[in-house]
Parts: sequence; structure tokens; C-alpha cells
Amino acid sequence: MSSVGGTSLQDALAALQAVAVRAGVSAETARSEGLSLAAALAESAPGAPVDWSAATPGATTQDFFDAAVRGRRWRGAPTAVLNELVAQASPEKIPYAEALAEVASAACALGEPTMRVIGNASVAAAAQLQAAGARSLTVGAVSPQSSIHAPGASRTGGANASAGGVASDQAAGAAQAVAQTVAQPAAAEAVPERTVEELLAELDELTGLEKVKREVHRQVAVLRVEKLRSEAGLKSPTITRHLVFVGNPGTGKTTVARLVSGIYKALGLLSKGQLVEVDRSELVAGYLGQTATKTAEVVASAAGGVLFIDEAYSLTSGDQGADQYGREAVDTLVKEMEDRRDDLVVIVAGYPEPMEKFIAANPGLASRFRTTIGFDDYTDEELTEILTGLAEAADYELTPEALEHFRVILSSTPRDRSFGNGRFARNVLEAAIGRHAWRLRDVTAPSTDQLRRILAEDLTDEELHPPGTTDRPEVAAELGAADAPAAPADGPADVTDDGAVPPEQSVPPEQGEQA
Repeated sequence: MSSVGGTSLQDALAALQAVAVRAGVSAETARSEGLSLAAALAESAPGAPVDWSAATPGATTQDFFDAAVRGRRWRGAPTAVLNELVAQASPEKIPYAEALAEVASAACALGEPTMRVIGNASVAAAAQLQAAGARSLTVGAVSPQSSIHAPGASRTGGANASAGGVASDQAAGAAQAVAQTVAQPAAAEAVPERTVEELLAELDELTGLEKVKREVHRQVAVLRVEKLRSEAGLKSPTITRHLVFVGNPGTGKTTVARLVSGIYKALGLLSKGQLVEVDRSELVAGYLGQTATKTAEVVASAAGGVLFIDEAYSLTSGDQGADQYGREAVDTLVKEMEDRRDDLVVIVAGYPEPMEKFIAANPGLASRFRTTIGFDDYTDEELTEILTGLAEAADYELTPEALEHFRVILSSTPRDRSFGNGRFARNVLEAAIGRHAWRLRDVTAPSTDQLRRILAEDLTDEELHPPGTTDRPEVAAELGAADAPAAPADGPADVTDDGAVPPEQSVPPEQGEQA
């Protein structure tokens, strides 16, 4: 296996496990998380499953793609373990985030890494470090012996092989140039738990989401008064704390859920305040009877915090809710919500219409989910602000011309149900980081400004039209394909509206947050 920045995936996983053990987290849990993150970042690289499997004896190509599905949500958001360490204000949160950044860096050497993988890894590493309060690290350095698969370069024999080898060497040089911007991480130190006011201030600083912010502030006011009345011995109506988030993909639902978990903890309503994010595949088992146990174990892991179920309607989306596996999961969830009502909050999320049907499918759900918060799509200016924030978090700077070029991309992109909102902005940045590295491939000693600045030409390979001209759906197709994985040899998998493969399929193919 190739090494990245001197660290192979095996080494990076070992370091991650060591930090996890110090933090009181199972080494196996950390290893599984690291493997999923690496697979999600490298899933588009030819040959990545083989190199990934070398770190997991006995693993198959199918295991690689299953892990990639689990890890895709962490390409723009903190992992589950890191989120819990942050919620606990653990002194190991920064070392763990740094170890995850090393895993992201090691993922760049799986298979025949492309410029796109470098972009994915840079954004993912920045998301982990930012969540922990550490300074950004740039990933993507490669050893002289490793090769990066350049765009369009051939891996076959003959003359094409020679051309591909030259291109690969050039790409490796570009990746090494990127690595020169690595910053020293902030020293780990104990951080006091944040107050309600601090968390609400962070919520208010998010781009857009004005209606969401008002509703969360209202919820906090109601729950705070209810708690004070209870402490004073006054009668108080039972107020359900469970929430329904509705909106299109990439509108900040997971980001807000993470803040809600911290706010509820600061209010004294939850004991831990961690966020556990799952979907159908993590609740439903392969056989009847096993699903109840699997769901109960997931809920137990969220006790003291928030259980966030994305696309929750997939549990009841069969013909008239006839999916008995999903029904078993829902029945178990309702029971667990009742048994743990004093120290568990459940947030279910998805598209508006399917969520209405999901809540109506079970009387137990309808009585517990009484508050629905709608997440609007972002405007062009809000998406530009999100892109700028993501770039700054990864220690890049977009020139004014690049920002204007991004606005042109937005004006050329159809806003149908599959549009990724903040996720779209993240995809643009990931691709731009790869093109930026490729642009610097022949620069022997790039300046700091060259290493940081994203130019307009880095944003897309397409010829763009100014606002008001013919739509260019192929631009959106190119950028939206960023979440699509490299399929196994037996063919591509079906993809849902948000770019993910349904978890029920045997062949699987991802927020930044806000993206």
C-alpha cells in the first residue's frame, strides 16, 4: 500500500485507535469509523477497494462499498465518535480530529488516487479539525514512489502508458505542493462546556435558515420555562422535545440537529448531548426479529443525546407501509422513545411530503412528533457565502473572479429536487481543490498565495454562460456526480434523488455541513 505523507492507512488507523482508547472509546469502533471515512473519500479511485482491503484482512469489494456508504456523511461533517468527544468537551477531541485528518490523508493513496480524492480529503479533514476547534491541516501529500492518476491518463501499455506515467508524476508533484501548506495544529486543551447563549449564537451565525433559527429560539424559550416551572414545583404541560426536520438535501438539517443536541444538554434536558446520525440501513437487519435488537442498540448509543434519523420515511415506504422490517424498526423506536423519554431526543428528517406520511403511519409517532421545522433552499448569495466559509475552513481563498464564476455556475444549474444546496457548494470546492493542485503541478516552489488561492479556472471544466442564457444541466451533472461512487465490476447501482444508493441494495454506491 502506498503511503501518504509518510503515513499508510494501517498506520493512520493504529494512531486513531490509540487516541480512541485514551478517550475511553472502543478501539474497534474507532477503526470501523476510520475505515468508513477512508472508503468514502477514495471510492471514486480505481483500485481503491483492493488497497483498502489490505488494511482489513478478509474484507471484500462489497465491504468497501458498504463502508463508503456509512462514511459519506462524514465527508463534510464530524464523525460520530468525534461528535461525542466534542459534546463531552473531551481533552482528546483535537488529537482524535488530527488522527482522522491523517486517515483522510492516507485515503489519498488508495488505488490510483485522482485530483478529486485530494479535494474530498482536504474538505473532510477540515471538517473534522474545525469541529474539534483545531487549526486546519492540508492533506494530499504523497511519497515520491506513489502515483496519482491524472485526469484522462491511461493505465494501459504502450505509448499511452508512458504518457500516463508522466501525467501521474506531474499530479504527484501537484499533490506535494498542496502538502506544503500544512499548518501546525492547535494544542489540545480542556474546553469548558458551552452555554445555551453560546450555542444559540453559533446557530444565529449560520448562513440563511432564518425561519429555522426563530423556531429553535422559540423551542428553547418554551423548554427553559417548562424546566424552571418544574423545578419550582409548579404544574406544567408535557411538551414533546422530539422534532421533525423537513427540507431538501444539503439545507443544514444535520448541522442544526447537532446544535440542538448541545442546546438541550446545556439546558439540562440531556445528560450527554451527543448526536447519533443513522439511516434505514443502520436500523434494519437482515431477518425479522433481528431488527428490533439492532434498533434498540442504536437508540441505546444515542441515550443522553439526540438520535437523528435521515430519510426516516424509508422505514415505512413500502406499499401502504407493508415493509415489515421497517415497521419492526418503527415499533421498537416508539417503545424506546417512551422508555427513555427523560434522556433522549429523536429528530427525523427528509422531504416534506414523505415525512407527513411517515408520521401518520404510526399513532405512536404522531403523538410524539408535534413540532415540524422547515428548511428552505439556499439562495445564490447564501450558497456563495457557504462556499467561501468551506474554503476558509480548508485554508483556501477564492478570488473575486472565482466567486463570480461560481454565481455563473449557480445560474446555469437547474434547481430541481435533486439539487444539493450546501452539498452542491461543497462538491464544487472539492473539485476545485483537485483542479488547483493539477494547475500547480509544474510549479516547483509555489508561493503561499499560490497554494491558497482558488481561481475562476479551478471551478469547472465547462464553458459557462452568463446569467439569463441557456441552462447548462451538464454543469450540474458534473458537480453532482461528486457524490456518486465508483461501482463494482458487476455494474452501477441505482441512485436516489440525493445521490446516495438505497441502503437495501447489495451494491451501494454523504453535509460541508452546512453542506
